[in-house]
Amino acid sequence: MKRTLRIVLLVVVMVLVVFSAHHLLHSSAKQETTEQSSQKSSTGSSQKKTSTSSDDTTPSYMNKINWRKSSENKPYPDLNKLSNVWIHVSIANQRVYIKDGNKTVYTMYASTGIHNSTPRGTFHIQAERGDFFYNQSSGEGAHYWVSFKDHGVYLFHTVPTDQYGKYNVKEADQLGRTAKSHGCVRLSVPDAKWFYNHVKEGTKVVIN
Repeated sequence: MKRTLRIVLLVVVMVLVVFSAHHLLHSSAKQETTEQSSQKSSTGSSQKKTSTSSDDTTPSYMNKINWRKSSENKPYPDLNKLSNVWIHVSIANQRVYIKDGNKTVYTMYASTGIHNSTPRGTFHIQAERGDFFYNQSSGEGAHYWVSFKDHGVYLFHTVPTDQYGKYNVKEADQLGRTAKSHGCVRLSVPDAKWFYNHVKEGTKVVIN
């Protein structure tokens, strides 16, 4: 009888040990799965945040700001095919918009005047234009200039150069980012060249 009781007790103990071990393994596996899921979720969230923070905010139709290149990744518009061409200069955005009525047909990176020195209002492209100038008093020059006010005083032109026509890279790199000129409207080299060759005298210019 005692032997039988011992065997029964031994079997019960073994069953309890096996049950406890199974329970522990199951809990451990469940905890590991939960931790892995949490880690994946955290990693995914982190990757998503990283991706979002590194997203380029440049519109798809624009090239990244580069004063040596055109602003958009498409050909310049043919102004002869447009019926109501005018120029909008946005001081807040540091952009020049080539407009046809209410439609923007091309956007250019720009730098306007520091200390609000670019005049606001409505003007018209004037007769004066040239492929290079140098201003001794300001120590700056530029290529492809087109006057819009005071007959050679306020201009559209390239990013600035020295007296030999060499571009000032430090100033040029601010194009499209901040106001840096003495009142004129700076453009990238290709944009200014196109403007010089294609925007006609009398074209309306609105600056605000």
